[in-house]
Amino acid sequence: MAVPDRVPEMKLCPPHQPAPMTSAEVELNRTAATRFSLAGKNVIVTGAARGLGLAVATGFLEHGCEKIALFDMDDLEGAEARDGLQNEFRRGPQEIIFRKVDVTDQESLNEVVSEVCEDFGGVHVLATFAGTVNAVAAVDYTAENFRSILDINTTGTFLTVQAVGRQMIQRKTGGSIILVASMAGHIVNYPQTHVAYGTSKAGVRHLMHCLAAEWACHGIRVNSLSPGYMDTRLNNGGDLVDVVPKWYERTPMGRFGEREEIVGPCVLMASPAGSFMTGTDIVVDGGYTLF
Repeated sequence: MAVPDRVPEMKLCPPHQPAPMTSAEVELNRTAATRFSLAGKNVIVTGAARGLGLAVATGFLEHGCEKIALFDMDDLEGAEARDGLQNEFRRGPQEIIFRKVDVTDQESLNEVVSEVCEDFGGVHVLATFAGTVNAVAAVDYTAENFRSILDINTTGTFLTVQAVGRQMIQRKTGGSIILVASMAGHIVNYPQTHVAYGTSKAGVRHLMHCLAAEWACHGIRVNSLSPGYMDTRLNNGGDLVDVVPKWYERTPMGRFGEREEIVGPCVLMASPAGSFMTGTDIVVDGGYTLF
């Protein structure tokens, strides 16, 4: 990589000259339905084969997105998710595709994103649900184990956002990027120990802040979502039987969040309803981080 002669400097929008809002023109007379509509928008969702990613992909289709690409590492579950959505939305005009993607492989990731953008004619919304977690005592981590969590959750998120953001900038489409962080990026989870996971998600939150500042001049909004304990496969393992009651006790609402309960915040961030939102993290945790 060539070393620049000078430090690159970000550009902000000139006063009274806002960034071009090609992806969400503000109209004072919008109806409630059109305010939250994704009509005409092309979308990529990573980690979309199951769980939260699939729930949000479904929600984007319900709100009228035109084309959507599901990215995931799992061939079988990814194809099943695609087929299920194609069947559910078979009467609509939407195009739904699946691509196997490793978010830590920069070269192949760039190729797939470029291919999808070429096929779709650009992408307007990205949501990054690809991620992983483990629970290890801090003294027992190996460098490889610790690094693997950051490689997927933090570096993988950056590489995905970089690939899509580059396309948005080159095509001058603007857009909305939603990074999936976690309440673990705000507080220390109890009682399980996962310092690598918390560190990786705190990094995602600050990544969001940096990109929101740097890309606003391109009409790109960057926000993040921080879920709490949700009713997903990761939180229903047999090894968690003694831990789940403690999570409930420390959550004011006393339960897991349902997967569909994060769809609304994501639609807000992706749609014209959130057209003046950037650099914002939305916590959806049933009140867990209050304590």
